[in-house]
Amino acid sequence: MDQFEGFPVTETLHRISAQLGCSPTAAEVAAFLDKHDQLRHLRENFLVPKIQDLPPSDLSLVDGRDDCIYLVGNSLGLQPSRARGYLQEELDKWAKMGAHGHVLGSRPWAWAENNLEEMMAKVVGAKAAEVALMNGLTVNLHLLMLSFYKPTAARHKILLEDKAFPSDHYAVESQIRLRGFDPQKSMLVLRPRPGEETLRTEDILGTIEKEGDAIAVIMLSGVQYYTGQLFDMAAITTAGQRKGCFVGFDCAHAAGNVELKLHDWGVDFACWCSYKYLNSGAGGIAAAFIHEKHNDRIEPTLTGWWGHDLKTRFNMTNVLELQSGVNGFRLSNQPVLLVCPLQASLEVFNMTNMKELRRKSMLLTGYLEYLIRHYYSEDAAQPNKPHVHIITPSDPEQRGCQLSLCFSINIQRVFQELEKRGVVCDMREPKVLRVAPVPLYNSFTDVHRFVKTLDFALAACREEHQNQN
Repeated sequence: MDQFEGFPVTETLHRISAQLGCSPTAAEVAAFLDKHDQLRHLRENFLVPKIQDLPPSDLSLVDGRDDCIYLVGNSLGLQPSRARGYLQEELDKWAKMGAHGHVLGSRPWAWAENNLEEMMAKVVGAKAAEVALMNGLTVNLHLLMLSFYKPTAARHKILLEDKAFPSDHYAVESQIRLRGFDPQKSMLVLRPRPGEETLRTEDILGTIEKEGDAIAVIMLSGVQYYTGQLFDMAAITTAGQRKGCFVGFDCAHAAGNVELKLHDWGVDFACWCSYKYLNSGAGGIAAAFIHEKHNDRIEPTLTGWWGHDLKTRFNMTNVLELQSGVNGFRLSNQPVLLVCPLQASLEVFNMTNMKELRRKSMLLTGYLEYLIRHYYSEDAAQPNKPHVHIITPSDPEQRGCQLSLCFSINIQRVFQELEKRGVVCDMREPKVLRVAPVPLYNSFTDVHRFVKTLDFALAACREEHQNQN
């Protein structure tokens, strides 16, 4: 693809189609893109479900032996092919040597997660010592906010987006109550302008400038789960810190999706789960980040044994030798069976880098956007034709790999018809179908198959509607 480097997606597709002598929407273009995709081999490291194994599929409509069209890495990533072997290795070790497994083997249980922190740090643009693998996402968010949210009568607000993920909303609300404040007065909520679906960067920065003296913590998502909008984390961090605020991000939908530079941007703290774009399996071990500048300034409010320095942890003196930075926030030893699949996934990330993945992602999602707009834009000449409105920003710099699609017809029925035909995506109330082609394992052919399958799904919905009338 080097000969097309630097061209906008539409121009790239037109150049390729001209070279091939076909339409930009033809399957031959997808095949060409896949053939010249330098990251295509990474897909071999993941297990793609077969259509016949998906409960909602209708084998009278599709060939069950085909791979499904898996476009839901924003919810649960595919299983890394090495995960089973690593899990079996630890189960065998447990069976054969029992407690000796704490200090023996390729991943001694007493510090197994420490071996992954350097790989995880590369994914989020941090130093290894700034990242800890521990707990679940919301637990980490609470631990971090207990230390970073220190409200006063003058500075007590937390800034978050109106449609924050419910867990984040509840965490912020409860932290405010815990400190004796009223969420109605201390939650400062960002909303899009009337008639718009996403937040404008200038409005976020304007709110920070206007309200910053009263804001204790800015707590936004890196990528908004519903709209797929990528926030300008660098600009928000700079603006917030200029006004004396701590700035943190929930990177659940950003880690492994977009190129992050948590250290270089000076972000104060962040946390993320690992089962979406990081493919660690449902409920996988989460992660937290604290910038090294806070090592001598911020300490955990709640402490546990695992925050004690490893060199003297087992002396059992009950005199805490707290590790500096985020490592001091550890509470308990991590379940090795959760470490295994995360290791399997991070090893695949380590075969490339986020810059290359992001480069492919922009073309992959741009290709999806091009096809959706080509076939399903609203057409005044055909008012009864189903159409799709993309609420995710069209600017590639303001989104990750996910597109959030709104349909002019019943979204529940569209979703069901897609599932029957082997498409795995997800629906979010009230009106969005989230489609996320993941550059780590999705292909351009996956995207083309999805759009063709969407045509069949919409046709089935139209036929059903006509029969009912």
